[in-house]
Amino acid sequence: MPPSGLAILIGAGPTSGAGICRILAHPSHGNLAVAVLARNSDNLNAVAKGIRSSTPNPVEAFPTDTSPEKLSKAFSDIRSHSSFKDLKLKVAVFHVKHASKKPFLEESHSDFTESLNTYVGGAMAFSKEVVRMLFDQHGQTLLADGGGKKGTLIFTGTLGAMRTNANFAAYGASRSGARSLAQALAKEYSPSGIHVVHTIANGGIKDEDGEAQHQGKVMKAESVG
Repeated sequence: MPPSGLAILIGAGPTSGAGICRILAHPSHGNLAVAVLARNSDNLNAVAKGIRSSTPNPVEAFPTDTSPEKLSKAFSDIRSHSSFKDLKLKVAVFHVKHASKKPFLEESHSDFTESLNTYVGGAMAFSKEVVRMLFDQHGQTLLADGGGKKGTLIFTGTLGAMRTNANFAAYGASRSGARSLAQALAKEYSPSGIHVVHTIANGGIKDEDGEAQHQGKVMKAESVG
């Protein structure tokens, strides 16, 4: 069975990112061709290679960071890639990892704003590319005017998006900022047929299927997908 469409995931690391990709690409689950994006090209290529071994669907790697310029180029490369010819975007996932723990008085203004720019700014830049791609492929007709559903944009997060703790000022501000961005996009683009979701996966995640997973001590990577 050929892939039913295209998925784009940024933050394709070796644990939960790889698990999400496997679910998206597997013929009995998402049955999608997948473009995986991440900063570390070596890790990214290893993830793509591993997923290709478990699915007949195309899985291609596009190294990038979350800057608007790099993301614009990555999306341009995805649009023109031969593996994705005639496939329309169905699902895009912002799964970038983000960690910051520091006493507030030791937090510099530059580090704090860099955290916001990298994570929330990256989420904004990624979302713009996704919405533009969906509109290019499906048009901008509203559902109320007879337009069809266009696709889904998913942000993955943690409980830090809902509440935070001491020493996590930058982390909490960034995570909650991405959640608010998702909410704003959902309200703006739902009438156009773009479904926007913010999900929370909290707890330990390991890319294996062992006793700890069966006892509920940690999650399997695929469970996030």
